[in-house]
Amino acid sequence: MKKLNIQPVAGYILVKPQKQEKTTASGILIPDSHDEKPQQGEVLAFGDSIFEHGQEVKSPVKKGDVVIYREWGGKDYKLDDVNYLILKFDDIMAIIN
Repeated sequence: MKKLNIQPVAGYILVKPQKQEKTTASGILIPDSHDEKPQQGEVLAFGDSIFEHGQEVKSPVKKGDVVIYREWGGKDYKLDDVNYLILKFDDIMAIIN
C-alpha cells in the first residue's frame, strides 16, 4: 500500500470506507446499491485532541480500528481513485472488535 500523506487536523479522523456485501439466508450475495453509503471503515489516521467546554476530548479510536460511523457523516475525499472519508470524532458510533 502506498504511503498516504493525509494527516487530519484536531478533532477529525481519516477512514477508508469498506463496502459491505449482504448475503441472504440461502447464501446469495446481494451487492451494495449505488445509492447506499458504507457505514463501516478502517481508521487510517486521526488528529490531535480538541477542547470542548474546557475539557480535553481525545480521539476515540486508534489507527487500524474498524469503526461504524453515521450514515451521512463526514466529508468524502478521493485521491488516486481511492475513496476516503474525513469524520469528526462525534461521527464515530462504535468500534468493531
